Amino acid sequence: MTATDENNNSGPMTRRSGMSATGLDVNELEKLHILRRVGLESVVGLLENCRMRILEPGETLLEAGQTNQTMYMVLSGRLRVHLENTEGEPVAFLEAGQTVGEISVLDDSPASATVLACERTRLLVVEEETFWRLTEASHEFAVNLLRLLAQRMRANNFTIRETSQQRRQFERDAIVDGLTGLHNRRWLDSTLPRLVQRFLRSGAPLSLQLLDIDFFKKVNDTYGHAAGDHVLRTVARIVVAALRPTDLAARFGGEEFVILLPDTDLDGACVAAERLRSAVAATAIEIPDGRTIGPVTISLGVAELTATDDAAAILWRADEALYRAKEGGRNAVEWLRRP
Repeated sequence: MTATDENNNSGPMTRRSGMSATGLDVNELEKLHILRRVGLESVVGLLENCRMRILEPGETLLEAGQTNQTMYMVLSGRLRVHLENTEGEPVAFLEAGQTVGEISVLDDSPASATVLACERTRLLVVEEETFWRLTEASHEFAVNLLRLLAQRMRANNFTIRETSQQRRQFERDAIVDGLTGLHNRRWLDSTLPRLVQRFLRSGAPLSLQLLDIDFFKKVNDTYGHAAGDHVLRTVARIVVAALRPTDLAARFGGEEFVILLPDTDLDGACVAAERLRSAVAATAIEIPDGRTIGPVTISLGVAELTATDDAAAILWRADEALYRAKEGGRNAVEWLRRP
C-alpha cells in the first residue's frame, strides 16, 4: 500500500477543536520532543506549510542507503527501526513525539537504517529548507536538536560497547571448551606451534603432558553421560588447581587434556605429572545424585621439546608415552626422553 497524504497534502489541516489559528493541532505539537520549550508562535508559521504523511502498518518510511533530506515528526502511531534484515528484531522503536531522519539532513548522508510503520502512523514532513529555517527561527529548537543528537550518540556508544563485549564473548567461546572451561582444541592447534617456535628460538625448556582419564567409557556406561561430564569438570578443576601461573591447559578431545609447562624440563614435568596423578586418585567424586564414583584415575604421557621438534612431534612423543602408561596398567606416568 502506498503512503497517503492527509487532505491530499494540499495545505494546512482543517481547523477543529484544539487547533491553532493556523490549523495545526497544538496538543500534538507540544508532545514533540524537538519542540520542547519552543515558543510555538515562532515556528507554527513554518510548520503549517509542512504536509502530513500517513503510513499503514508494515509500510516503509525510509530504506537504509536511501537518499534523504527530510525530518519526520511522529504525531501518532509507532515506527520500528532495522539495521539489516527487516524480518529480524528491530534495533529500536520510535513513538509519537519522536523524530527520524534529522541526521541525514544535518550531514547530507543516506539513511543509515530502514524504518517501517508498526501501526497506522501520522507524520509531519519537514523538508530540508524548512528544517534549517526552524533552527534559525528558534534557539530552543536548535538546542533540542543538539540534545537529541547527544542522546543518539550516547545510545550509539552503548551499542558499540555492547557489541564489543559480545565480540569478546564470541572470541572467548571460540577458544574455550564449554564443559570444562579450559582452552579447547582449536586454541591448542593455534597456540602450540607458536609456543614451540618461541621456545626453540630462546633455547629454554618446554614440556608437555598428555592426560587421559582411565576407563572413562565405563563411567559413562555405568553412571550415565551426565556423571561423565561431572567427572570431566572435576578433573579439569584439579588440573587448574595444579597449574603454575605460566602453565597452560586445554581439553584435547573426549577425556584427554594437554598441559603445557614453559621453562620446565622433562624431569620437572614428570614430578608435576606425578603430583597431578596422585591428586586425582585421592579425590572422591560425588555426582549430583549422591553416588560416589571412584576411584577415578588418570594416566599421563610426558615429553620435552627438542631442537628438531615441531608441535606435531612433541605431541606424538607425549602420546607414545601415554600409550605406554595405559598399556602398563594405567594410573601411571610415563615419558619419552630426547630421541
